[in-house]
Amino acid sequence: MAHHINQGALSAMFTGGGTPDAQPVVQCVQIKPLVGQQGTSERYRVVFSDIRNFCQSMLATQANHVVTDGKLKKGCFVRLKSFQANSYKGKRILIVLDLDVLEELGECEKIGEPKTLEISQDEDVKPNPTTISSGGFYGSKPEQKYQPQQQSLPSRTTAPASSSHGNIYPIEALSPYANKWTIKARCTNKSEIKTWHNKNGEGKLFSVNLLDESGEIKATGFNDQCDALYEIFHEGGVYYITSPCRVQLAKKQFTNLNNDYELNFERDTLVEKAEEQDGVPQVRFNFINIGDLQSVEKDSVIDTIGILKEIGETSQIVSKTTSKPYDKRELTLVDNTGYSVRLTIWGNSAASFDVVPESVIAFKGVKVSDFGGRSLSLLSSGSMSIDPDIDEAHKLKGWYDAQGRSDTFASHASMSAGIGAAGGRTDASKTIIQVKEENLGMSETTDYFTTKATIIYIKQDNVSYAACASPDCNKKVIEQEPGQWRCEKCDKTFPKPEYRYIMSLNVSDHTGQIWLSCFDDVGRMIMGMGADQLNELKDNDDKAAGEIFQEANCQTYIFKCRAKMDNFQDQQRVRYQVSGASPLNYSNESTKLANLIKLYNI
Repeated sequence: MAHHINQGALSAMFTGGGTPDAQPVVQCVQIKPLVGQQGTSERYRVVFSDIRNFCQSMLATQANHVVTDGKLKKGCFVRLKSFQANSYKGKRILIVLDLDVLEELGECEKIGEPKTLEISQDEDVKPNPTTISSGGFYGSKPEQKYQPQQQSLPSRTTAPASSSHGNIYPIEALSPYANKWTIKARCTNKSEIKTWHNKNGEGKLFSVNLLDESGEIKATGFNDQCDALYEIFHEGGVYYITSPCRVQLAKKQFTNLNNDYELNFERDTLVEKAEEQDGVPQVRFNFINIGDLQSVEKDSVIDTIGILKEIGETSQIVSKTTSKPYDKRELTLVDNTGYSVRLTIWGNSAASFDVVPESVIAFKGVKVSDFGGRSLSLLSSGSMSIDPDIDEAHKLKGWYDAQGRSDTFASHASMSAGIGAAGGRTDASKTIIQVKEENLGMSETTDYFTTKATIIYIKQDNVSYAACASPDCNKKVIEQEPGQWRCEKCDKTFPKPEYRYIMSLNVSDHTGQIWLSCFDDVGRMIMGMGADQLNELKDNDDKAAGEIFQEANCQTYIFKCRAKMDNFQDQQRVRYQVSGASPLNYSNESTKLANLIKLYNI
């Protein structure tokens, strides 16, 4: 078996000595999973041998499948197709981006007595000079005995390194341990500048999605970096980004990219437009067919491709959170699965949409909703490509021209018509013991129910909050000084707030009791007055206010509720929130009881 292995290949990867093989064959002598942070992708450490030497290696997450599929085993032989050679103090680290397991060669015991591939004392290990020097360490770092100093060394990838930028790092290899690096990546998405203003100050930011052949990563610029870099980036452009640039764990709630890390531009981060665009893909898709959307979980972020069948008119909605108007436009897509889906685009994309019907559109970063069965919405971080030059688009266009133009299509809305789409959602009536025994709210989706219960206690502390007086705002305001209440959202100051209920009720039926949360509309009905009036009563006559609470007790209502998992003080719990309540209709209740009696055939 020894004649299959490229002896000396590992040393040549790092030193460039001899004639390094472009895709060397080596033996796998050890595989170990790495313990990572919770919520991040599993990583694997592998030791490769070329008979003369062995080298510690890290599999990129995109290559994990060779382990999870059971192909990469101890003693097998592999061909390294793409990799990044790195050096830490006295240690060589190889990051493997792509490899083939040569299953036809089988497995055997370790061949020879390979020695550790280390940096010799007289070897020059100074990193290649770059435009920017960095003496610090960027990003969070786990506890360790020493601080690693990293050196970029030769890599074997399809993208040739620019002579002025030394060795190019693959995005997949970036981590908080990386010190001096340069990536060459395409900007696939650029956000608008977003601003914020709160009690801690104000600021602005923008973000870009960067793509190379190894993966994607999000990068964000704040304040000064936003001013300096925003006009440099353009969607579709290729750029060199050189550290210092912080590599940190990705905030998954703000990105749809499959990367455990993200970048934050720093003051000395260097961004340069690349004249050559070799080796950098245009965009990376992972398509879900329209017909398969019913099996995709709600709120998932996916990519899809389809024929543009219909284009709706532009309309406007007002955001409940910002009170700002937004343009929206609904598109209808079809594909060769025989299904159609409604996809909504927003803002400038909706207003300036000018695509010819029956074009092929590929969408990246759309959110799946269960409204009307299944529908899609293009995220602000998403993008769309018109008639892209990819195989999926050519096949779809060929099918549509051949037969699809005359086909009829089923919609996901029709599949869910029996769930109450025509007459609104019907919430099941539950007793309190049924709510608990059926674990409503314990799953990832929100559960809805109605229950008939009697109020037995109302928490009197923090029964309301000071809200903005602007119509439809309702955000909490802060008293900056007497007679000066400021709303950060509206950026306005008011002489007094409008108090709104935010109440906690303990309710009971014949099976048990439960805590419910309710807001202003329900609170007004239960208390018989507005929160402003109740607060004024508490300030002037605490006894009279107590009587109001007492009168509200022991009243029975039909509560429409939703149950959803919530985090409170680092602990998960189910929160039951009241969306509506109504007093008992004794005629309806009597009819229900009469129908129950009939079931006993008495």
